[in-house]
Amino acid sequence: MKTHIKKFSEIGIQDISSVGGKNASLGEMYNQLTTKGINIPNGFATTSYAFWEFIKDNKIETPLKQLLTQLNRKDYSNLETIGQHARTLILAGSFTVELSNNIKNSYLNLCGKNLKEVAVRSSATAEDLPDASFAGQHETYLNIKGEAQILEAVKKCFASLYTNRAIKYREDKGFKHHTIALSVGIQLMVRSDKGGSGVGFTIEPESGFKNVIVLTGVWGLGENSIQGTVNPDEFYVFKPSLAKGKYPIIQKKMGDKKLTMIYTNKQRGTTIVNRKTSKIKQQQFVLTDDEITTMANWAKLIEDHYQKSMDIEWAKDGITNQLFITQARPETIHQTRPKNSHIEYKLLKKGKILTNGNAIGSKIAIGKACFLKSPKNCGPLTPNTIIVTDTITPDWDPLLKQVAGIITNKGGRTSHAAIVARELGVPAIVGCKNATTAITDGDTITISCAEGKTGYVYKGALYFEEKKIDFSNIKMPNTEVKMILADPENAFPLSFYPNNGVGLLRMEFIITHNVKVHPMALVKFNKIKKYSVKKEIEILTKNYANKQTYFIDKLTEGIATIAAAFYPKEVIIRLSDFKTNEYANLIGGKDFEPHEENPMLGFRGASRYYNDAYKAGFALECDAIKKVRNLMGLTNLKVMIPFCRTLEEGKKVIETMAENGLKQHENGLEIYTMIELPSNVLLAGQFAEIFDGFSIGSNDLTQLTLGIDRDSELMEKLFNENDEAAKKMIKIAIQSAKKTQTKIGLCGQAPSDFPEFASFLVNEGIDSISFNPDALLQGIENINKAEEHLKASQKVNDFIFYE
Repeated sequence: MKTHIKKFSEIGIQDISSVGGKNASLGEMYNQLTTKGINIPNGFATTSYAFWEFIKDNKIETPLKQLLTQLNRKDYSNLETIGQHARTLILAGSFTVELSNNIKNSYLNLCGKNLKEVAVRSSATAEDLPDASFAGQHETYLNIKGEAQILEAVKKCFASLYTNRAIKYREDKGFKHHTIALSVGIQLMVRSDKGGSGVGFTIEPESGFKNVIVLTGVWGLGENSIQGTVNPDEFYVFKPSLAKGKYPIIQKKMGDKKLTMIYTNKQRGTTIVNRKTSKIKQQQFVLTDDEITTMANWAKLIEDHYQKSMDIEWAKDGITNQLFITQARPETIHQTRPKNSHIEYKLLKKGKILTNGNAIGSKIAIGKACFLKSPKNCGPLTPNTIIVTDTITPDWDPLLKQVAGIITNKGGRTSHAAIVARELGVPAIVGCKNATTAITDGDTITISCAEGKTGYVYKGALYFEEKKIDFSNIKMPNTEVKMILADPENAFPLSFYPNNGVGLLRMEFIITHNVKVHPMALVKFNKIKKYSVKKEIEILTKNYANKQTYFIDKLTEGIATIAAAFYPKEVIIRLSDFKTNEYANLIGGKDFEPHEENPMLGFRGASRYYNDAYKAGFALECDAIKKVRNLMGLTNLKVMIPFCRTLEEGKKVIETMAENGLKQHENGLEIYTMIELPSNVLLAGQFAEIFDGFSIGSNDLTQLTLGIDRDSELMEKLFNENDEAAKKMIKIAIQSAKKTQTKIGLCGQAPSDFPEFASFLVNEGIDSISFNPDALLQGIENINKAEEHLKASQKVNDFIFYE
């Protein structure tokens, strides 16, 4: 039936052709998900029939078609003129009495007794499709009140079908302009100007990792978050923990949120302005943990309902403190990407870092920096141009497809710049804060989004390699293949590589890069001698009433991210194995570490954990692991003790862990030890009575077998894991483990560098081998060849025996 208006209660996802993707989704959620507890503001929508009637009644259908035939499709040099003329044609039109009355009456029925503020949103009939988001292409008008303002806003939305960016977007996507209509959604206003708002993805937007929900938030209206005007808070929620009712927030990153967008009432109506955010609110998260969990549960319900990854917008009413979902559309980037094909980018040599920010995508690009204040003042752009600017709004979209990369001072992972950059496949680094001062206009620069969540801008043109990998052709061997990892930022993309989990998670990297402070400097803060060191720690821990909680939280986030990325596969974390000289380099470390002539053989590993000099610091490590396993439910995390010299020491560490709430076998906790000392090999059978598994540390075992300091340049040529004595120690360790039925693996570079070493390990029957990510695929190939050779040898032996 032809109708001008449809209430949300009359709309479902099948109505895209009538009310557009955005409004169809709102109606679908209003009808199907409010009963499940999700708050969706009520509203109604004008239909495509109303739009076409408006176009025909005002006799502008033919003029619009003729106008667009004049578009210069070679360089789009007249795009601005064409767009302006098209919008002028629509804005000069008028509503029929019937359509005008239908809109006004629907608004009055929505308001009830008193007129209410509403949001007026554009919804094109080709919008929010799986392969085209149309993000930011059409206009939205907020806090609109009264019949006259409603009608004016509806007409402006109609005209926004022909914004310059929307015309260019349809051209790029191959949509015919005259086949697309515009519906307008009129929705009760959520007073997020007095609360907060943001964006969410039910998939990690860079890697496509599906087990997390990413939420961002700012104070005030959501335009600051969407347009990247400020750097928002970020929250990562792990879906399996959410489903089990465990604490699901694996990461919380506080943005500066320097501006708050609010309404101001003037004589001619409501206007929107940005105000400076108070220092107190800048240092508060926009959402509480309970609100993050509620929002994540809603996001998961929406994803389950649509059976696909979703991009949502949320708002918090500052008057009622209620949360709302204001939009939901399909995530368009990863649904269309091949699942088993991966392109790996790698810098061959790093250079001088000019600035860094949020990496969008995983590419590397080289080009000339081009400073732009707005899309209007740009000159000729080339495929070698890298745009450097303060922030990017939808008006920039027509330019972005022409350039090699994008760098902004402001913006988060869910900002408009990030969404469009992903969709176009253009590498971007957003939220750098100082890009326009750290980079020189016209200079050649390299932008790298291939180093995890943080993107780096380097001076000059750096060499890099690009390698295409097809995971579908990789056969996994019988021997378990695991990874050696340290950096949580790389965890999600690396989880797609063929693997059986993480055989070695190095805690030291997380402490150095995420925590930065020596744990004892937080336990005994008043014993720090230098004021400058105290000041540095005060700045890092400013949002924590208890400084020790800072250490636990930061370490927890790093560990949890990696454990979540590979869940439910096992992740074995090695407890801290800094040497005293390395510990001393942490902030505040010099006040708590002794000077040793040979730190490699000194106060390190297991010996620290029960010693009074570090016992309180070790308790913080245990608290972080306890939080990951027990509170978050990531029981795939196992613990490994490094450099355990004696049987007695092993027992002491187990006891100390139990005192700190980590009891062996409770809640499935397994505790491994490194086999890296001759004592570990010689007494492997007895160590197996204490520990649940072994991991051979071939570097330390080789140096202590051959009596070589592996840090000595003079002795470098003699250090060789392939040495017969070192291999004999490994052989004895594997044989001992087999006798006691103890799991045993090896972590190291040798099995990927030397096929014969991989063959040696396979022949001895090792259970698993762990590789650094860049050596993983070569390692798998070497193991497969070794297993095939072993199988062939066994067949020959069986044949000879039979004969």
